[in-house]
Order: sequence, then C-alpha cells, then structure tokens
Amino acid sequence: MENLDTILDQIPIRHDLASHIMLLGIVQGFFLTLVIFLRAKRKSAINLFGWSLLIQCLVFLDVYLCYTGLIKHIIHLNDSTEFLVLLITPTLYFFLYTLLERKPITLKKHWPHFVLPVLYVVSQVNYYLGPIQVKLNAYLGAYHRNLGFVDIPGNMNYSYHFIKDQFRWLVLFSFAFYLALSLLLVIKTRKRGWTSPKNIKVDKYIFSRNTVAFFMVLMLTLLFIFLNYEDDGGDHFIGIVQTVTIFITSFFMLSESRFFEKSWIADKYETLASNSIKFETIESFISESQYYAHQNISLKKVAEELDTNSNIVSKLINSETGTNFNDYINQKRIALAQKRLLDDAFKQLTVEAIGQSVGFKSKSTFYNAFKKHAGQSPSAFMKQKGV
Repeated sequence: MENLDTILDQIPIRHDLASHIMLLGIVQGFFLTLVIFLRAKRKSAINLFGWSLLIQCLVFLDVYLCYTGLIKHIIHLNDSTEFLVLLITPTLYFFLYTLLERKPITLKKHWPHFVLPVLYVVSQVNYYLGPIQVKLNAYLGAYHRNLGFVDIPGNMNYSYHFIKDQFRWLVLFSFAFYLALSLLLVIKTRKRGWTSPKNIKVDKYIFSRNTVAFFMVLMLTLLFIFLNYEDDGGDHFIGIVQTVTIFITSFFMLSESRFFEKSWIADKYETLASNSIKFETIESFISESQYYAHQNISLKKVAEELDTNSNIVSKLINSETGTNFNDYINQKRIALAQKRLLDDAFKQLTVEAIGQSVGFKSKSTFYNAFKKHAGQSPSAFMKQKGV
C-alpha cells in the first residue's frame, strides 16, 4: 500500500491551455444537456441529442481528469467510461434517425445497436472487479510510464487485455459504421426533395448534414491520433475538437432562439397566453375532418374554427413542424392526392380534378406543390407506382 500511495503522490497535476479548453467545453456541454432535458419532450429527437451530448460530456470529463492527473484522486474509476465511448455514435445516429425519419427509437427494434457496448462491458468484468492497483497501472501505462508500476496483490486474470488492446480500433469501426448510416439518412432525405422552411436560419436537414460533417472530422481526428500516439496520449486533442463543436452547437441554439425575434416582445404575443391551445388540437381538427382539403382554407379561418388567434396557430405550426402554414396544409393535401391517384375509386378523375378535390384551385399550383413535397410530378409518381 505504501508503494501505491508513493506512486499516486508522484503523479503530477497538469493545468495548461488544452485542459482549460476541455474544461470549458465540458461545463458548456453539461449546461446544454440540462437545457435540453428541461425543454425538450421526452420522446423527441432533441431529447435523444441531449442523451448523446450527456454521454460525450461524461467521456470527455474522464479524458480531462486523466490528462490533468486529477484522476489519481478517484483512480478506481479509471477507464470506467470506455463503454460510453461506444455509445456516442449510436446515440447521435438515433438523433438523426428520429429527426429525419420521424420514427421513434425503441429497444425492441433497435437493440442490435447496443450489442457492441454491452459485449465490451462483459469482456472487461475482470478489470472492473480488479483491485485498485490494476486501475492505477492502466493509467500509468497510458500517461506516466516513467513512474513505473505497482505490484498486483494475489492472482489476477488479464484475459480482458485481448479486447482492451483493440479498443481504439473498435471505436474507429463504430465511427465509420455510423458515419455511413448517417450519410445514407441525409442522402435519402435529400432525394425526397427537402425544402428549407421559411424564416428558419438552419433547418433540420442542414443541421443533420452538419452533424454528419462533424462525424467525419471527428473520425479523421481519431485516425490521426491513433496513428501518431500510443495509448491515450492524444485524447486531449479530441477533447478540444469536442469543445469547438459544443460551442458551435450553442451558437446554433442561441441563433434559433425566439429571444432575438421582434415577436418576442411584441404586444400581440403578450395577450395570447390566456387563449393558448396545443398543436395536437390543431392537428386533430385539420387532419381528422380533412379541413385541409377545402379550397378556401386560410390561417384566419382555422383560428376562427378553433376559437383562437391566428398568430398562435401560425406559431405552433412553425415551432412543431418547422414549416409555415401553407406548406403544412400542402403536405397533407399532397399525401391525400397520392392516395387518390392510386385509388380505383378516383380513376375516373383527371389529375387536375384530383388536385382540385384535395384543395388546389389550379393545375399549376397543384403540380408545383406536388413536385415540392413529393420530389416528382404527379405523372412520374403514377408511372413509378405502375398506374
């Protein structure tokens, strides 16, 4: 035990520019996570982004403690977040999947994504249950080989080393695999003819595309570090990249905040709280009654039907769907038109007549909306479906 205490005392505490940058990013990351968990709905894509951010912060807090030497005060936790590293890319992918596909993540359907982290935890049981000397030697081997190693009491099974020695390549594989999946998601969304909603600086397609770019930068950073540094010697560079990413994300969240809009302090919004409704009410009214198929529909008429203010309706639709009122209505019209174009009950109608039946007043308006929201013309859609 004296040898253990002596070695621990010799581990230097290092505070430099790199450590300060990492700490700044970690604190900001935890703050963003708190904001997301307090504001986002539990099953939303943004909530999943919060979980991914939390996992990243925990991992880089471990990196910070190891880099500075502060880990010596809790040496028994050394390498305790390794399995979380293998969860960074799956959770980011879950966020993109839910955001772009609008489908929930369920353990029953998506359990294979957790296999690698779980198997890694199982393979490291001997390490986790080993004495504190094992954790100290692992840290010394990665950061301070010059201090030597301590003796391990009793017999120790080191079979976990076979997987632990390949950990960095498992991480690189995970990044490459989920980069490919995320890239396919973005390409698929682009092919659907994604159109940026009005009055939104950075829509979810652009944010997703930038997230994939972050994937690529981080993976190349990992590859560079793994090829040029042994053990964990270059992990602080990854921490610096993460700090930059967190502050870019913070800038995006602030720039999209309604705090900077004139409407935030406009008088007309200050009197709406007592007459507020939920988006679900709007969605239910418009969809269940197919009110969107009326040719004379307008924002004002919808508000009157719901006995509320048109500003509230517009605001809720914009914040919940990322689209304006016209695009929101036209998306529903086009979805109904696609069904009717394939329905034998409507085969006697021309394409123009079907457009009118779902609410469009002219052929050109129908065709333009169809191409915008379906990515192709009505005739091309019918030909693709074999009609």
